[in-house]
Amino acid sequence: MKYRFLLLALLCMGFVCNAQNRIDSQGRRQGHWIKTDKDGSRIFEGDFQDGKEIGTFNYYYPDGTLKIRNTFIIPGRYCRHEAFNAKGKLLATGYYDQKNRDSVWNYYNEEGQLIKIASYRMGIKHGNHVIFKANGDTAEVSGWADNHRHGRWWKRIGEKGYITGHYEKGLMQGVLVEYDSDGRLARKGNYNGGLRDGKQLYYERGNLTVEEIWDKDIMIDRKILLHCPNARMQSIHSIAYIIPKGTGNTLVYLNDGTKLSCDESLETLNERVGHDTFVIIDRKARILANTGSIIGFDKDSDGRIILDLSPKPPFTIFPDEECIKMVRSLKRLDQLD
Repeated sequence: MKYRFLLLALLCMGFVCNAQNRIDSQGRRQGHWIKTDKDGSRIFEGDFQDGKEIGTFNYYYPDGTLKIRNTFIIPGRYCRHEAFNAKGKLLATGYYDQKNRDSVWNYYNEEGQLIKIASYRMGIKHGNHVIFKANGDTAEVSGWADNHRHGRWWKRIGEKGYITGHYEKGLMQGVLVEYDSDGRLARKGNYNGGLRDGKQLYYERGNLTVEEIWDKDIMIDRKILLHCPNARMQSIHSIAYIIPKGTGNTLVYLNDGTKLSCDESLETLNERVGHDTFVIIDRKARILANTGSIIGFDKDSDGRIILDLSPKPPFTIFPDEECIKMVRSLKRLDQLD
């Protein structure tokens, strides 16, 4: 009797084997398939009809945990995709069209929190993309078309701050506006084809402090706010030197000989004038000079090397090694005068 049961079991096993992983006379997969690795662990399991995936296809981690679930809406072509981490948490949901991401996709972090929504069209970014912070607040919103940023762009800065602008075919176009972490205007500027063009305005605590004029990404002028007895916007090209005077105060020397007493620190003005235009010529005294005011080197009546400056300042600079290197590099001088 036991031999009959054994024979029946072998026949059933043979029937099951023939029922899955079948290939028809045209070489197409048919019916239920289970693919395993060399250790016998399942790689995927699903059904085929005339060589095309139908229904639900499951993919697994080596320990048997579900990794991917593809549910086919159009056999072999269009499916809903769900991806999971090794702990079973959802990582992503979306759709595939011929193995290309399509329509709206949702992405999640390891804790299962939604962190991104993205739109695609046959594998190309197309539509709105939204990124979320860990607390659920929106961090960034951008429009896309044909894999390029296109349309409104918005990005959070801190709790209340944000920056927003408009893209056309991947290039910034029109006005870009930025607000600081307290919700106050920090920057506003115009772009044309991705290039700064026109005015670029910068604010500190909501007050205008820097005004730049650009022409196709070339800066024509920069004016900075000087807090002197009569607050004024002054072109950096008209400023020769900036010297600290006590705590939080400076003296600003203009090219025409005018001296302005300002109630702002050297560090503040240094940020406004820009490090590409002004350099430190005396680190101990913390004196800034416009690069256009630096001529080279000269010697005083005692034969000591001094910095040759124009206009002539009411002070003398005996350059240290760092200053000498800077001037040589700036003026391309091979040796001292």
